[in-house]
Amino acid sequence: MQPFTGTPQAWNGLIASLPLPHLLQTWEWSQVKARYGWKPMPFVWSDDPGEGSEPSQGLTVAAAMILKRTISLGGFAAKLSVLYIPKGPNLDWTDAALRQRVLDDLQAFARQQGAIFLKLDPDVALGTGVPGTEAAVESEGGRAVQAELEQRGWLFSQDQIQLRNTVLIDLSPSEDEMLARMKQKTRYNLRLAQKKGVTIRAATADDSPLLYRMYAETSLRDGFLIRGEDYYQTVWRTFEPSSTVHPPSSAPFSEPLIAEVEGEPIAAISVFYFAGQAYYLYGMSRDAHRDKMPNYLLQWEAMRRAKSYGCSGYNLWGAPDKFDESDGMWGVFRFKEGLGGYVSRTIGAWDFPARRWMYALYTQILPKLMNVMRRRGRARTKQNLGA
Repeated sequence: MQPFTGTPQAWNGLIASLPLPHLLQTWEWSQVKARYGWKPMPFVWSDDPGEGSEPSQGLTVAAAMILKRTISLGGFAAKLSVLYIPKGPNLDWTDAALRQRVLDDLQAFARQQGAIFLKLDPDVALGTGVPGTEAAVESEGGRAVQAELEQRGWLFSQDQIQLRNTVLIDLSPSEDEMLARMKQKTRYNLRLAQKKGVTIRAATADDSPLLYRMYAETSLRDGFLIRGEDYYQTVWRTFEPSSTVHPPSSAPFSEPLIAEVEGEPIAAISVFYFAGQAYYLYGMSRDAHRDKMPNYLLQWEAMRRAKSYGCSGYNLWGAPDKFDESDGMWGVFRFKEGLGGYVSRTIGAWDFPARRWMYALYTQILPKLMNVMRRRGRARTKQNLGA
């Protein structure tokens, strides 16, 4: 395990060449997180480890962009930290010897850093398809990774930063075949949007304030929390394609798409591209013209553009943990499923508690204490107002 000392372009190219490349392991994503309290720490593993701390000359077989955050825990004077590897590390997880070596090094690193815990959530598959259906296929490899993590003392995380499951669309068929794969209602709504005059255009940098206003409107209407405007402006600026980017370059980039009716923006999506994959991260819409079904046409245009850029897959970013109507994501999942996608289930996030008593304090005791303090605070406020 050695620090990576190359350029951002070299890092992205390296990640793109390894198994399970992901947008959240790119240099650009680490720089976004660096703006908000995380320290990026890129590391690589070689097939020729060498001796001591001397850099090896072998072929890189694994990599991890580790994010480190210093935290304050209940007034402790000492500096405490947590480590996170979003959608990584990147390696061939079916290679047992390599997997063991990487996990050994990561556990030692977490202890050496004095971290409370190290969290990772690689895209290691547990299976595809909705469990309990004929389409469900299980992965023995994913179960083996889970078993090894448990044997090593890793804990399935109660804080799943990323959604464990998602919906993927295969972009290799022709456009006619992709349309035929959609559910009938989806095709109907897509054509309705076209008939009602909905048009799609790529956003420009000047559209960023508009995109955030629509996103904020969507969050208020649908009842989910979002970050402040500065965060999304940082993301869009960081992933704005340069004039030298030509898909399918290894450089990640974003291309928001805006749906309009007679020049009036009514909905938008923010799509990111990296290593032959497209990712749907943010979706937003206004109340106006919702009956014209702009979101269906937006997703279809995103699929067409991703295919033209040489992408083989489109990640719709999220599916339920429980595949029934009790899950809050059920409605969104039915929309995504209608686009012709299939469910991909992963092992999710796992924590290595490098300092077990501190980990228990951080994940169990302190949250309960904070909830008690909040309830008491609200009770005092009500009492004072009543007085």
